[in-house]
Amino acid sequence: MKILVIDVGGTHVKVHRPGHEEPVKIPSGPKMTAKKMVADVKKVAAGWKYSAVSIGYPGPVVHGRPFSEPYNLGSGWVGFDFTRAFGHRVKVVNDAAMQALGSYKGGRMLFLGLGTGLGSALIVDGVLEPMELAHLPYRKGRTFEDYIGLAGLKRLGKKKWRHYVADVVKRLKAALQADYVVLGGGNVGLLKTLPAKARLGENSNAFLGGSRLWQNRGRFARSRFGSCDKHSS
Repeated sequence: MKILVIDVGGTHVKVHRPGHEEPVKIPSGPKMTAKKMVADVKKVAAGWKYSAVSIGYPGPVVHGRPFSEPYNLGSGWVGFDFTRAFGHRVKVVNDAAMQALGSYKGGRMLFLGLGTGLGSALIVDGVLEPMELAHLPYRKGRTFEDYIGLAGLKRLGKKKWRHYVADVVKRLKAALQADYVVLGGGNVGLLKTLPAKARLGENSNAFLGGSRLWQNRGRFARSRFGSCDKHSS
């Protein structure tokens, strides 16, 4: 089964062609609506052979559909019919959850994406649970995201930010009883050392995760993210 995997971001939409390593990058930004994203992807993917589409969306996804409009992109994502627009079966999942799927190596894994915000997902024995840990209270009336997201990095500076990353990882790992933590996102390269039981993820894992969404008979078939495709399991 050949899957077209799309990773939607605030600066680029990355499109992974089945059978190729490097994705095609499409500039995004505030004018990137859902309709324009589909049109731009279909243009670059003209002539490609694929039978289904996976979309990593930069925001909450409920029952396989965007729950709120993205912060750094255009409008029209909530309620958009991706299956009809692409003419193929489509699954939509939070972008952190998609990268988590591609990073998973068994057991209980917590994924934390250190980017503009704080993405999070938990996988337990192959069952994916997208999470919204970013806005939970942490310290002094602020949230986890306020400390280890981009705003926290700018407010605190790199040294203090690294301290709080280590503390948050330790707390969330213990609370969720994770065997290990995978750290991804654009700011992960600023870490000098990794917290205990943590390893670095890779952005390319998102494309592996997009393919794993369609493993109907594998361990990810039970994932609880839902789907836009009425006929998928």
